[in-house]
Amino acid sequence: MFIEIRKDSTMNIIEILKVIVLGIIEGITEWLPISSTGHLILADEFIQLNMSEAFMEMFNVVIQLGAIMAVVVLYFHKLNPFSPKKRWKEKMDTMQIWFKVIVAVLPSAVIGLLFDDWLDEHLYRPIVVALMLIIYGILFIVVENRNKKRRPHTRDFDQLSYGMAIGIGMFQLLALIPGTSRSGATILGGILLGCSRYIAAEFSFFLGIPTMFGASLLKIVKFGLHFSQTELFVLILGMAVSFLVSILAIKFLLNYIKNNDFKAFGVYRIILGILVILYFTVTEYFA
Repeated sequence: MFIEIRKDSTMNIIEILKVIVLGIIEGITEWLPISSTGHLILADEFIQLNMSEAFMEMFNVVIQLGAIMAVVVLYFHKLNPFSPKKRWKEKMDTMQIWFKVIVAVLPSAVIGLLFDDWLDEHLYRPIVVALMLIIYGILFIVVENRNKKRRPHTRDFDQLSYGMAIGIGMFQLLALIPGTSRSGATILGGILLGCSRYIAAEFSFFLGIPTMFGASLLKIVKFGLHFSQTELFVLILGMAVSFLVSILAIKFLLNYIKNNDFKAFGVYRIILGILVILYFTVTEYFA
């Protein structure tokens, strides 16, 4: 298996700027619980790259590899079970984290493989994104109000059981619907199951590594390993920008949740969802 690169014309500066903007959107929205795929679908209504529909479908998923690499870099020591700086117990604890991640990722991996085409055909629509933004925005507010006087019983990864890992993995299934937010669904699930916001957020980050690598590989294979020079450039630039922005977004989120809850993100989702519905209602009326 190899990638074939075809020669074609170069991109102009406007198209390059569009890719950079999309990379920034991905880098911010992948980790904040507001749906990266949903924002990219909406952005496509206003920032249309001069690329094929098949390529953009693949690009909106594969660009997330850059964001995932930010997690790998930031957490390399914590997630590396072979680090010579770790004692034997620390290495075993790291392996346990990976085992829990693997268990948690299985539900979405199986369902995603079986229904990927159906999901792309039926659910990748602005109205679906808008509804999911609103629904999960409301859920964030409800859950945070419910948990206001409750203390989480899982404050580190030693306390995170395999049952809880599977439960969080089931919540990740919801993220197959665009607009839900993979990080939003898993963080929400973790909080409901008794995790602290910090542990829920970090486990969501770790869960994204195999999830997005697998999803990206699937999309690349389905697109075909035949890229033009422009297509390859767009992918690499988009991933590079999302990687750099993701590092800042992850650090911001971890600092933010030390003293704040997720209700602000819930409000943002509701407002954005309503604006999206109004926008598409008006454009269809005057079309």
